[in-house]
Amino acid sequence: MVSQPGPELAIRLRRAAFNRALAEADLNAIGPILANDVVLVAGTDSALISGRKAQLLAWKREFAARDRSIYTRTPETILASPVEPIAFEHGAWQGVSAASGAVQASGTYTAKWRRLGADWVIEAELYLTMA
Repeated sequence: MVSQPGPELAIRLRRAAFNRALAEADLNAIGPILANDVVLVAGTDSALISGRKAQLLAWKREFAARDRSIYTRTPETILASPVEPIAFEHGAWQGVSAASGAVQASGTYTAKWRRLGADWVIEAELYLTMA
């Protein structure tokens, strides 16, 4: 029997897969990492993107932008609940120009994850732009 990784490792692996999908503009890889009713609150304008379909549409637009940004989230801490299949991830994010690699924005974020079956999915993300 193959054992599942603990919550922290599993979430770090899912975050790495999400970062790769963003860098490669791979919508098909992003979808399974998001809960159906995922919520994202953007860092600068606090725009609310509600639902997997809406978020995938937003990423599709971002990937088609003339000078698109590549966003990376770097987890600093992951705190798993001892009583529910949920966890918080806190870390730093950065958006760089795909063309030049110049940093366009950065800040901190918090994400809420939920284990559904064997997989962890993002239920909510909240971003704060710091630079």
